[in-house]
This record gives sequence, structure tokens and C-alpha cells, in this order.
Amino acid sequence: MDKNSTETGTPIVSIIVPVYNVEKYIRQCLDSIVAQTFTDFEAVLVDDGSTDSSGDICDEYAQKDPHFTAVHKQNEGVAPILPCALRNTIRARLP
Repeated sequence: MDKNSTETGTPIVSIIVPVYNVEKYIRQCLDSIVAQTFTDFEAVLVDDGSTDSSGDICDEYAQKDPHFTAVHKQNEGVAPILPCALRNTIRARLP
């Protein structure tokens, strides 16, 4: 039987949110994650070099909610986002 986060200190689910110039929509997306009744998760927000305020909004959510982590990188497109996000999950940062 798998251990849950209460036993391991890590969330069961990692949500990866690619972000690029979506300041008009990102709050709605992140608020929908916050509104979920399931709380054993982490959300890794990967800002792919946005030139609008999307990155700042990601930082705002990461500062006010421990479920969120904001990662900023230079723009490379969608394909490199997944490896970047996976390197920044809590499980990946464990010793």
C-alpha cells in the first residue's frame, strides 16, 4: 500500500501548470485549483519567459499558498516545461 503525504511529507499529486503570457486567464486557472476539495497536492507553475504579468501572478500565488511553487525560465516553448517542472517537484527535491 502506498504511503500518503501525511506519512511521507510529500503530496500525492503534482499539478504542472505551463504559463506563457496568460495574465488574463491565469488567476481563473489557479483559483480553480485552490477551490478543489482535494488538498494533498502541489502545483508547480512554470513561467516560460512571459512578457506580461503572468510570472508576477505565479509568484503571488506561491507566496500566499504553500501548495504552489513558481519556477521561472527563459522562453523555450512547451516541450522543455515538463522536465523543468519535474525537477522542481517536492519529491525531486528530497534527498
